[in-house]
Amino acid sequence: MSLNSFKESLKPCSQSSISSSNTSSNFEFLSSQNPNFSRKPPKSSLSQQLKRLDFPSFDEIRSQNPNKTLPIVTEEEEKEEGKDGDEKSNGFSIVSEFSREKLSTQSFDLGTKGPFEPLVLSSPGESPTVQVPASINCRLLEHQRDGVKFLYRLYKNNHGGVLGDDMGLGKTIQTIAFLAAVMGKDSESEEFCGDKDHAMKKGPILIICPTSVISNWENEFSVWSDFNVAAYHGPNRDIILEKLGARGVEILLTSFDTYRIQDKILSEISWHIVVVDEAHRLKNEKSQLYKACLGIKTRKRFGLTGTILQNKISELFNLFDWVAPGSLGSREHFRDFYDEPLKHGQRLSAPERFSRIAEERKEHLVAVLRKYLLRRTKEETIGHLMLGKEDNVVFCAMSEVQKRVYKRMLGQPDVQCLINKDLPCSCGSPLSQVDCCKRTVPNGIIWSYLHRGNSDGCDSCPFCLVLPCLIKLQQISNHLELIKPNPKDEPEKQRKDAELAAAIFGADVGLVGGACQNESFMGLSDVEHCGKMRALEKLLLSWTTHGDKILLFSYSVRMLDILEKFLIRKGCCFSRLDGSTPMTLRQSLVDDFNKSPSKQVFLISTRAGGLGLNLVSANRVVIFDPNWNPAQDLQAQDRSFRYGQKRHVVVFRLLAAGSLEELVYSRQLYKQQLSNIAVSGKMERRYFEGVQDCKEFQGELFGICNLFRDLSDKLFTSEIIDSAKHKKDTSQQAMLITSKDSDVPSKKEANESVIAGNETLLGDLGIVYTHRNEDVVNIGPRLQGKQDVDTIHEVDTFKNTVKTTDKSQDAMNVNKELKTYSREQKRNEYRDIAEFMGMGVLEFSKWILSASPSDRDEMLQNYKKKKKQRSKR
Repeated sequence: MSLNSFKESLKPCSQSSISSSNTSSNFEFLSSQNPNFSRKPPKSSLSQQLKRLDFPSFDEIRSQNPNKTLPIVTEEEEKEEGKDGDEKSNGFSIVSEFSREKLSTQSFDLGTKGPFEPLVLSSPGESPTVQVPASINCRLLEHQRDGVKFLYRLYKNNHGGVLGDDMGLGKTIQTIAFLAAVMGKDSESEEFCGDKDHAMKKGPILIICPTSVISNWENEFSVWSDFNVAAYHGPNRDIILEKLGARGVEILLTSFDTYRIQDKILSEISWHIVVVDEAHRLKNEKSQLYKACLGIKTRKRFGLTGTILQNKISELFNLFDWVAPGSLGSREHFRDFYDEPLKHGQRLSAPERFSRIAEERKEHLVAVLRKYLLRRTKEETIGHLMLGKEDNVVFCAMSEVQKRVYKRMLGQPDVQCLINKDLPCSCGSPLSQVDCCKRTVPNGIIWSYLHRGNSDGCDSCPFCLVLPCLIKLQQISNHLELIKPNPKDEPEKQRKDAELAAAIFGADVGLVGGACQNESFMGLSDVEHCGKMRALEKLLLSWTTHGDKILLFSYSVRMLDILEKFLIRKGCCFSRLDGSTPMTLRQSLVDDFNKSPSKQVFLISTRAGGLGLNLVSANRVVIFDPNWNPAQDLQAQDRSFRYGQKRHVVVFRLLAAGSLEELVYSRQLYKQQLSNIAVSGKMERRYFEGVQDCKEFQGELFGICNLFRDLSDKLFTSEIIDSAKHKKDTSQQAMLITSKDSDVPSKKEANESVIAGNETLLGDLGIVYTHRNEDVVNIGPRLQGKQDVDTIHEVDTFKNTVKTTDKSQDAMNVNKELKTYSREQKRNEYRDIAEFMGMGVLEFSKWILSASPSDRDEMLQNYKKKKKQRSKR
């Protein structure tokens, strides 16, 4: 490792760590596939922040323990090191990327993080002085202080904005600190105390949030400040209104549904500030909630959300036109100037002119949004305190029975009507089938149930069949038991489901235990006819053997029931949480799982949201079924990957290869890339021909015909991604293949050897194909023009995740020749430097944070000198 590379590693992240009530965290370098990861220096250095935690400085270490002072390289010391030292410096021992670090359990003090002094927000000479109370400021970290300053800058300019930090970075805390400042909640310091009477005249503050987090807001207010808080929710609303009129309430909390219903009452009140938590709920301009929020009488509107854009670029306009009306122009202007150029510029075969215009509009949009949006990610703020996360997308082969049932479902009259809707009608009419004789499907089981008693159908026919048919295809992709009738449904629906199940099971009905719901424990827990469960079974065995803890997500309660029986059969100790779990028991379940070594798996519904689900003891996350909205899957991952996580987190998204789920994931990629382009201004590789909401360019993603395609004969996602990469890197790949150098045959042979070996391994696991989500999305400008080695790296990475230690030496040679610097090598180098300093890894990490730049430079120079002298020997 070069000195410059190591110096780059030591650069501080752009923000400090989030404050949290959870316990310890271990420092590790923010390792990246790309060594040129850009960082912005914080306004105060990390060494200053860590000194507030009373970590020993370099001088204190030197005075307290002579054995841990900065080593000065001498010839005598080199001789004493002997051969062992040479072997460590000259040959890195490769440690599995996903193995747990055996670090000290010593924890950071998460109480006071700074000096007990207020954070002044107002300009010098401004009266009254606006400041965050010292009791709050001393517990904030640097990125949170920046967030408070951002909110106050918007407030001072008399308009609103969006705090768009990732989940877990303390948006609630930053908001409370900001409100405490503007309302003069500074009882500790009379010197800077604002005019409290004047603050009361400003009017009350309204916070709109999901029902599940009202109690959390109340708890946080009670911990962080002394506001008079009331919840306008439930049967006591009239009493709360009277108290509000008597100025006995400073903060009013209410839910989305309550505000939507009571908007005529609440919109008549002159609010000083309005805060909407989970502000992405305002994405739809046609919703009653959005229309109700437009009537709020204040310009100081603030939104809190970590998922600013979920599905469409037009959602940006709806959100920012609410927080800062007119900031993005009119709706028509936004659509023509930003929305359409960005979408068409991302099309795979878009002309160069389209791409150039899209680049210009992207930069312009990001510049405008920057005035009203503060967006920070975990990597930018607390990434240096965590060991990282990898998001693996795993395409599992469906069982043979699943494949046959899936094809029979595509052959049902209801689905065929949708597939053939645009074909000429068989009656000889020039009209299409959907406009002529095939608008209704009398012989369709689903259609007949939806339109029972109405043979003419509805105004939406046959498009009313789309959602029910998609649900059936998704159920088949996950588990065949899901398409059988549910005893909890009404009898008529059960009869319809039983009839449909019998039709699509066909000759295989005996293999799956009949067309009625299977009550057999052994039958439900068997993995024979479920491709995903076969892969999960082998992965689970490896993880539990090595002491890993697993979060297992599914959005279907019936799927959770099946997985529960599967875990019982495998002898796993588990917990479970879904929508039926009482709120009073949820935190105890979370605490028990985090503290108990015997709890191996946590079964959890993807839709079970709310704060407090901080499952940081788990280091493996399995998302059994994908969601159309990528934010849902990303939020599920963050249940484990958040502040306090002490291990490397590996995520596995299980998809049924050749099914509708491949299209679901491809649309997730499309939406994530649009978000990165429009919100973050990142460069994204172009994969798809389809353009959202454009019938002319439906491509491979959009339109009903694409939804009901038979993908069983192709690797849909793999082919799209590989095709895009090959187009980008054709010249580089050609150089590797056609080169006449003598060492090229060895590279090619090694490549083929690694791929063949890994394909065998994946085949044994029932896996068709896998890749890292971060290798596909979030490409960024820094990766443009850089050679891809994904074919070798992606499968080898998955090999590591299932704890296979038989690494191919040829693969290592190929990686070395291609000059890739892996995460394992970087960590080993770091350990060597820690040993050179006579410290453990965690202790050395603390020293790095508290050391001055001159101390670091001195240490690096000595380490480099010693390493060179060893290599000469």
